[in-house]
Amino acid sequence: MTVLPAQVPTQIEMPSIDWAASSPLWIVFVGACVSVLLEAFLPRHQRWPVQVLTTTLTLVAALVALAGYALTGPEPVLTFGAALSVDAPSLFLWGTLLVLAIPSLLLVADRSVEPGGVFVASAAERAAARTGGSGGSGDSGPEHVDRSYGAPDDVPTMQTEPFPFLLFALGGMMAFVAANDLLTMFIALEVLSLPLYLMCGLARRRRLLSQEAAVKYFLLGAFGSAFFLYGVALLYGYSGSVRLSEISDAAAGSLASDTLLFAGLALLLVGLLFKGSVAPFHTWTPDVYQGAPTPVTAFMAACTKVAAFGAIARVLYVAFGSTVWEWRGVLWVVAVVSMVVGAVLGLTQTDVKRMIAYSSIAHAGFLMLGAMALTPEGTAGLMFYLVAYGFTTVAVFGVVSLVRGPDGEAGHLSQWAGLAKRSPLAAGIMTFLLLALAGIPLTSGFTAKFAIFSAASADGMVPLVVIALIASAVAAFFYIRVVVLMYFNEPAEDGPTVVVPGAFTTVAITLGTLATLVLGILPTPVLEWAASGAFAG
Repeated sequence: MTVLPAQVPTQIEMPSIDWAASSPLWIVFVGACVSVLLEAFLPRHQRWPVQVLTTTLTLVAALVALAGYALTGPEPVLTFGAALSVDAPSLFLWGTLLVLAIPSLLLVADRSVEPGGVFVASAAERAAARTGGSGGSGDSGPEHVDRSYGAPDDVPTMQTEPFPFLLFALGGMMAFVAANDLLTMFIALEVLSLPLYLMCGLARRRRLLSQEAAVKYFLLGAFGSAFFLYGVALLYGYSGSVRLSEISDAAAGSLASDTLLFAGLALLLVGLLFKGSVAPFHTWTPDVYQGAPTPVTAFMAACTKVAAFGAIARVLYVAFGSTVWEWRGVLWVVAVVSMVVGAVLGLTQTDVKRMIAYSSIAHAGFLMLGAMALTPEGTAGLMFYLVAYGFTTVAVFGVVSLVRGPDGEAGHLSQWAGLAKRSPLAAGIMTFLLLALAGIPLTSGFTAKFAIFSAASADGMVPLVVIALIASAVAAFFYIRVVVLMYFNEPAEDGPTVVVPGAFTTVAITLGTLATLVLGILPTPVLEWAASGAFAG
């Protein structure tokens, strides 16, 4: 009988974790878990104030931890077994996400603009339906689903599930922009996406539109994730690794066929461009922006854009910097398509939220210039643009939530006619914010466009910058159209009216508007921080 040698147990090496460097990330996830426990054990009537306080403290604690670590001037760190790269861009993007989450949280928590809150009291609440007939006999004809109203006005107080959802989505975004390997990036992508799918379907009014938006976002998001994961598989087959730096080494010196490399990159970028609302992968954006509750739209429009373009820049800079001349031409076409689609189709929109959605698609094209310019100036311009655009967008949606028609929010542009006569302050703030989106001087939008266009021009993309300038001029028309409606048209008898906002919405709009002004006049400190370091892997 043969005696087999005893198996020596293998020593398991624990991954190295730098708790100080990763503290903002794990604080957000711990806060999200605590929020879930509060949701499970607190009585319903106690949840809202406790959840608001818990979420706010989590964001503040993460910001304090981030500031304390960043002020020490740290070197780039690979942590969690080299799955996360905490470098200067990671810290900047984390700070951007945390700061933008604060006004987004305030809009989510507000219960004064929409009595009881914008979220339905029960996610299972069905859309209200009306029946109508053709005559006066009392016989009802076919049932017509009402797409304006949701649950009746006596619905109990809003759900508080959006608070843990917001924290989990935010944590996923923070992991997404710092991911040092593609599997970590994929997991972070799912963590940030799933709560957003759920939040989109929780609108109290316009239940069918909200549920439709959630389903579309989920189905198209699943396709985007599948493309991303297939790209990861191809890149692993090419390089034998999912780590960005090792993919870069393989691309620079491998004898393997480049077919796997560029097919993998193409599929990977489809998933990333989908999250960034870059045309032609933008089809979900107008419907989801319109159907989701406005605070959720504000959170998505600001923070998801930061996460998507932070991840795109990291992938291109760290993993594919050595093959820039092979992929840049394709991304030129993508950027042009996004700018043209956003600017031209934005002119045809009659719903204000859909108009801002197409505006975001055009801005995604502008952001692609910074992502393609693999220079310190390009990285700095991209990150400054994300900060400026995020604050402006959150404030815009804050104002949108205040303007009301007879059926709730004044979605149709015709309902904004004469707003300046009803509320000069709301019209003035909206005008300033729209001018910032158009890139008018003395606003953050002008500084952001100047920074990103200058970097792209210096990196040899002058034709693309010229197209971007033309697209900016075209897009300015649909911003100006809203201004003309507000100031030079007479208001209708039934609107618009402007709700007096509570403290939360007031603070959110004020923060966004002040940041838009300050970043337009004194952009230097933020630009210097954005330029303080490069992506490391």
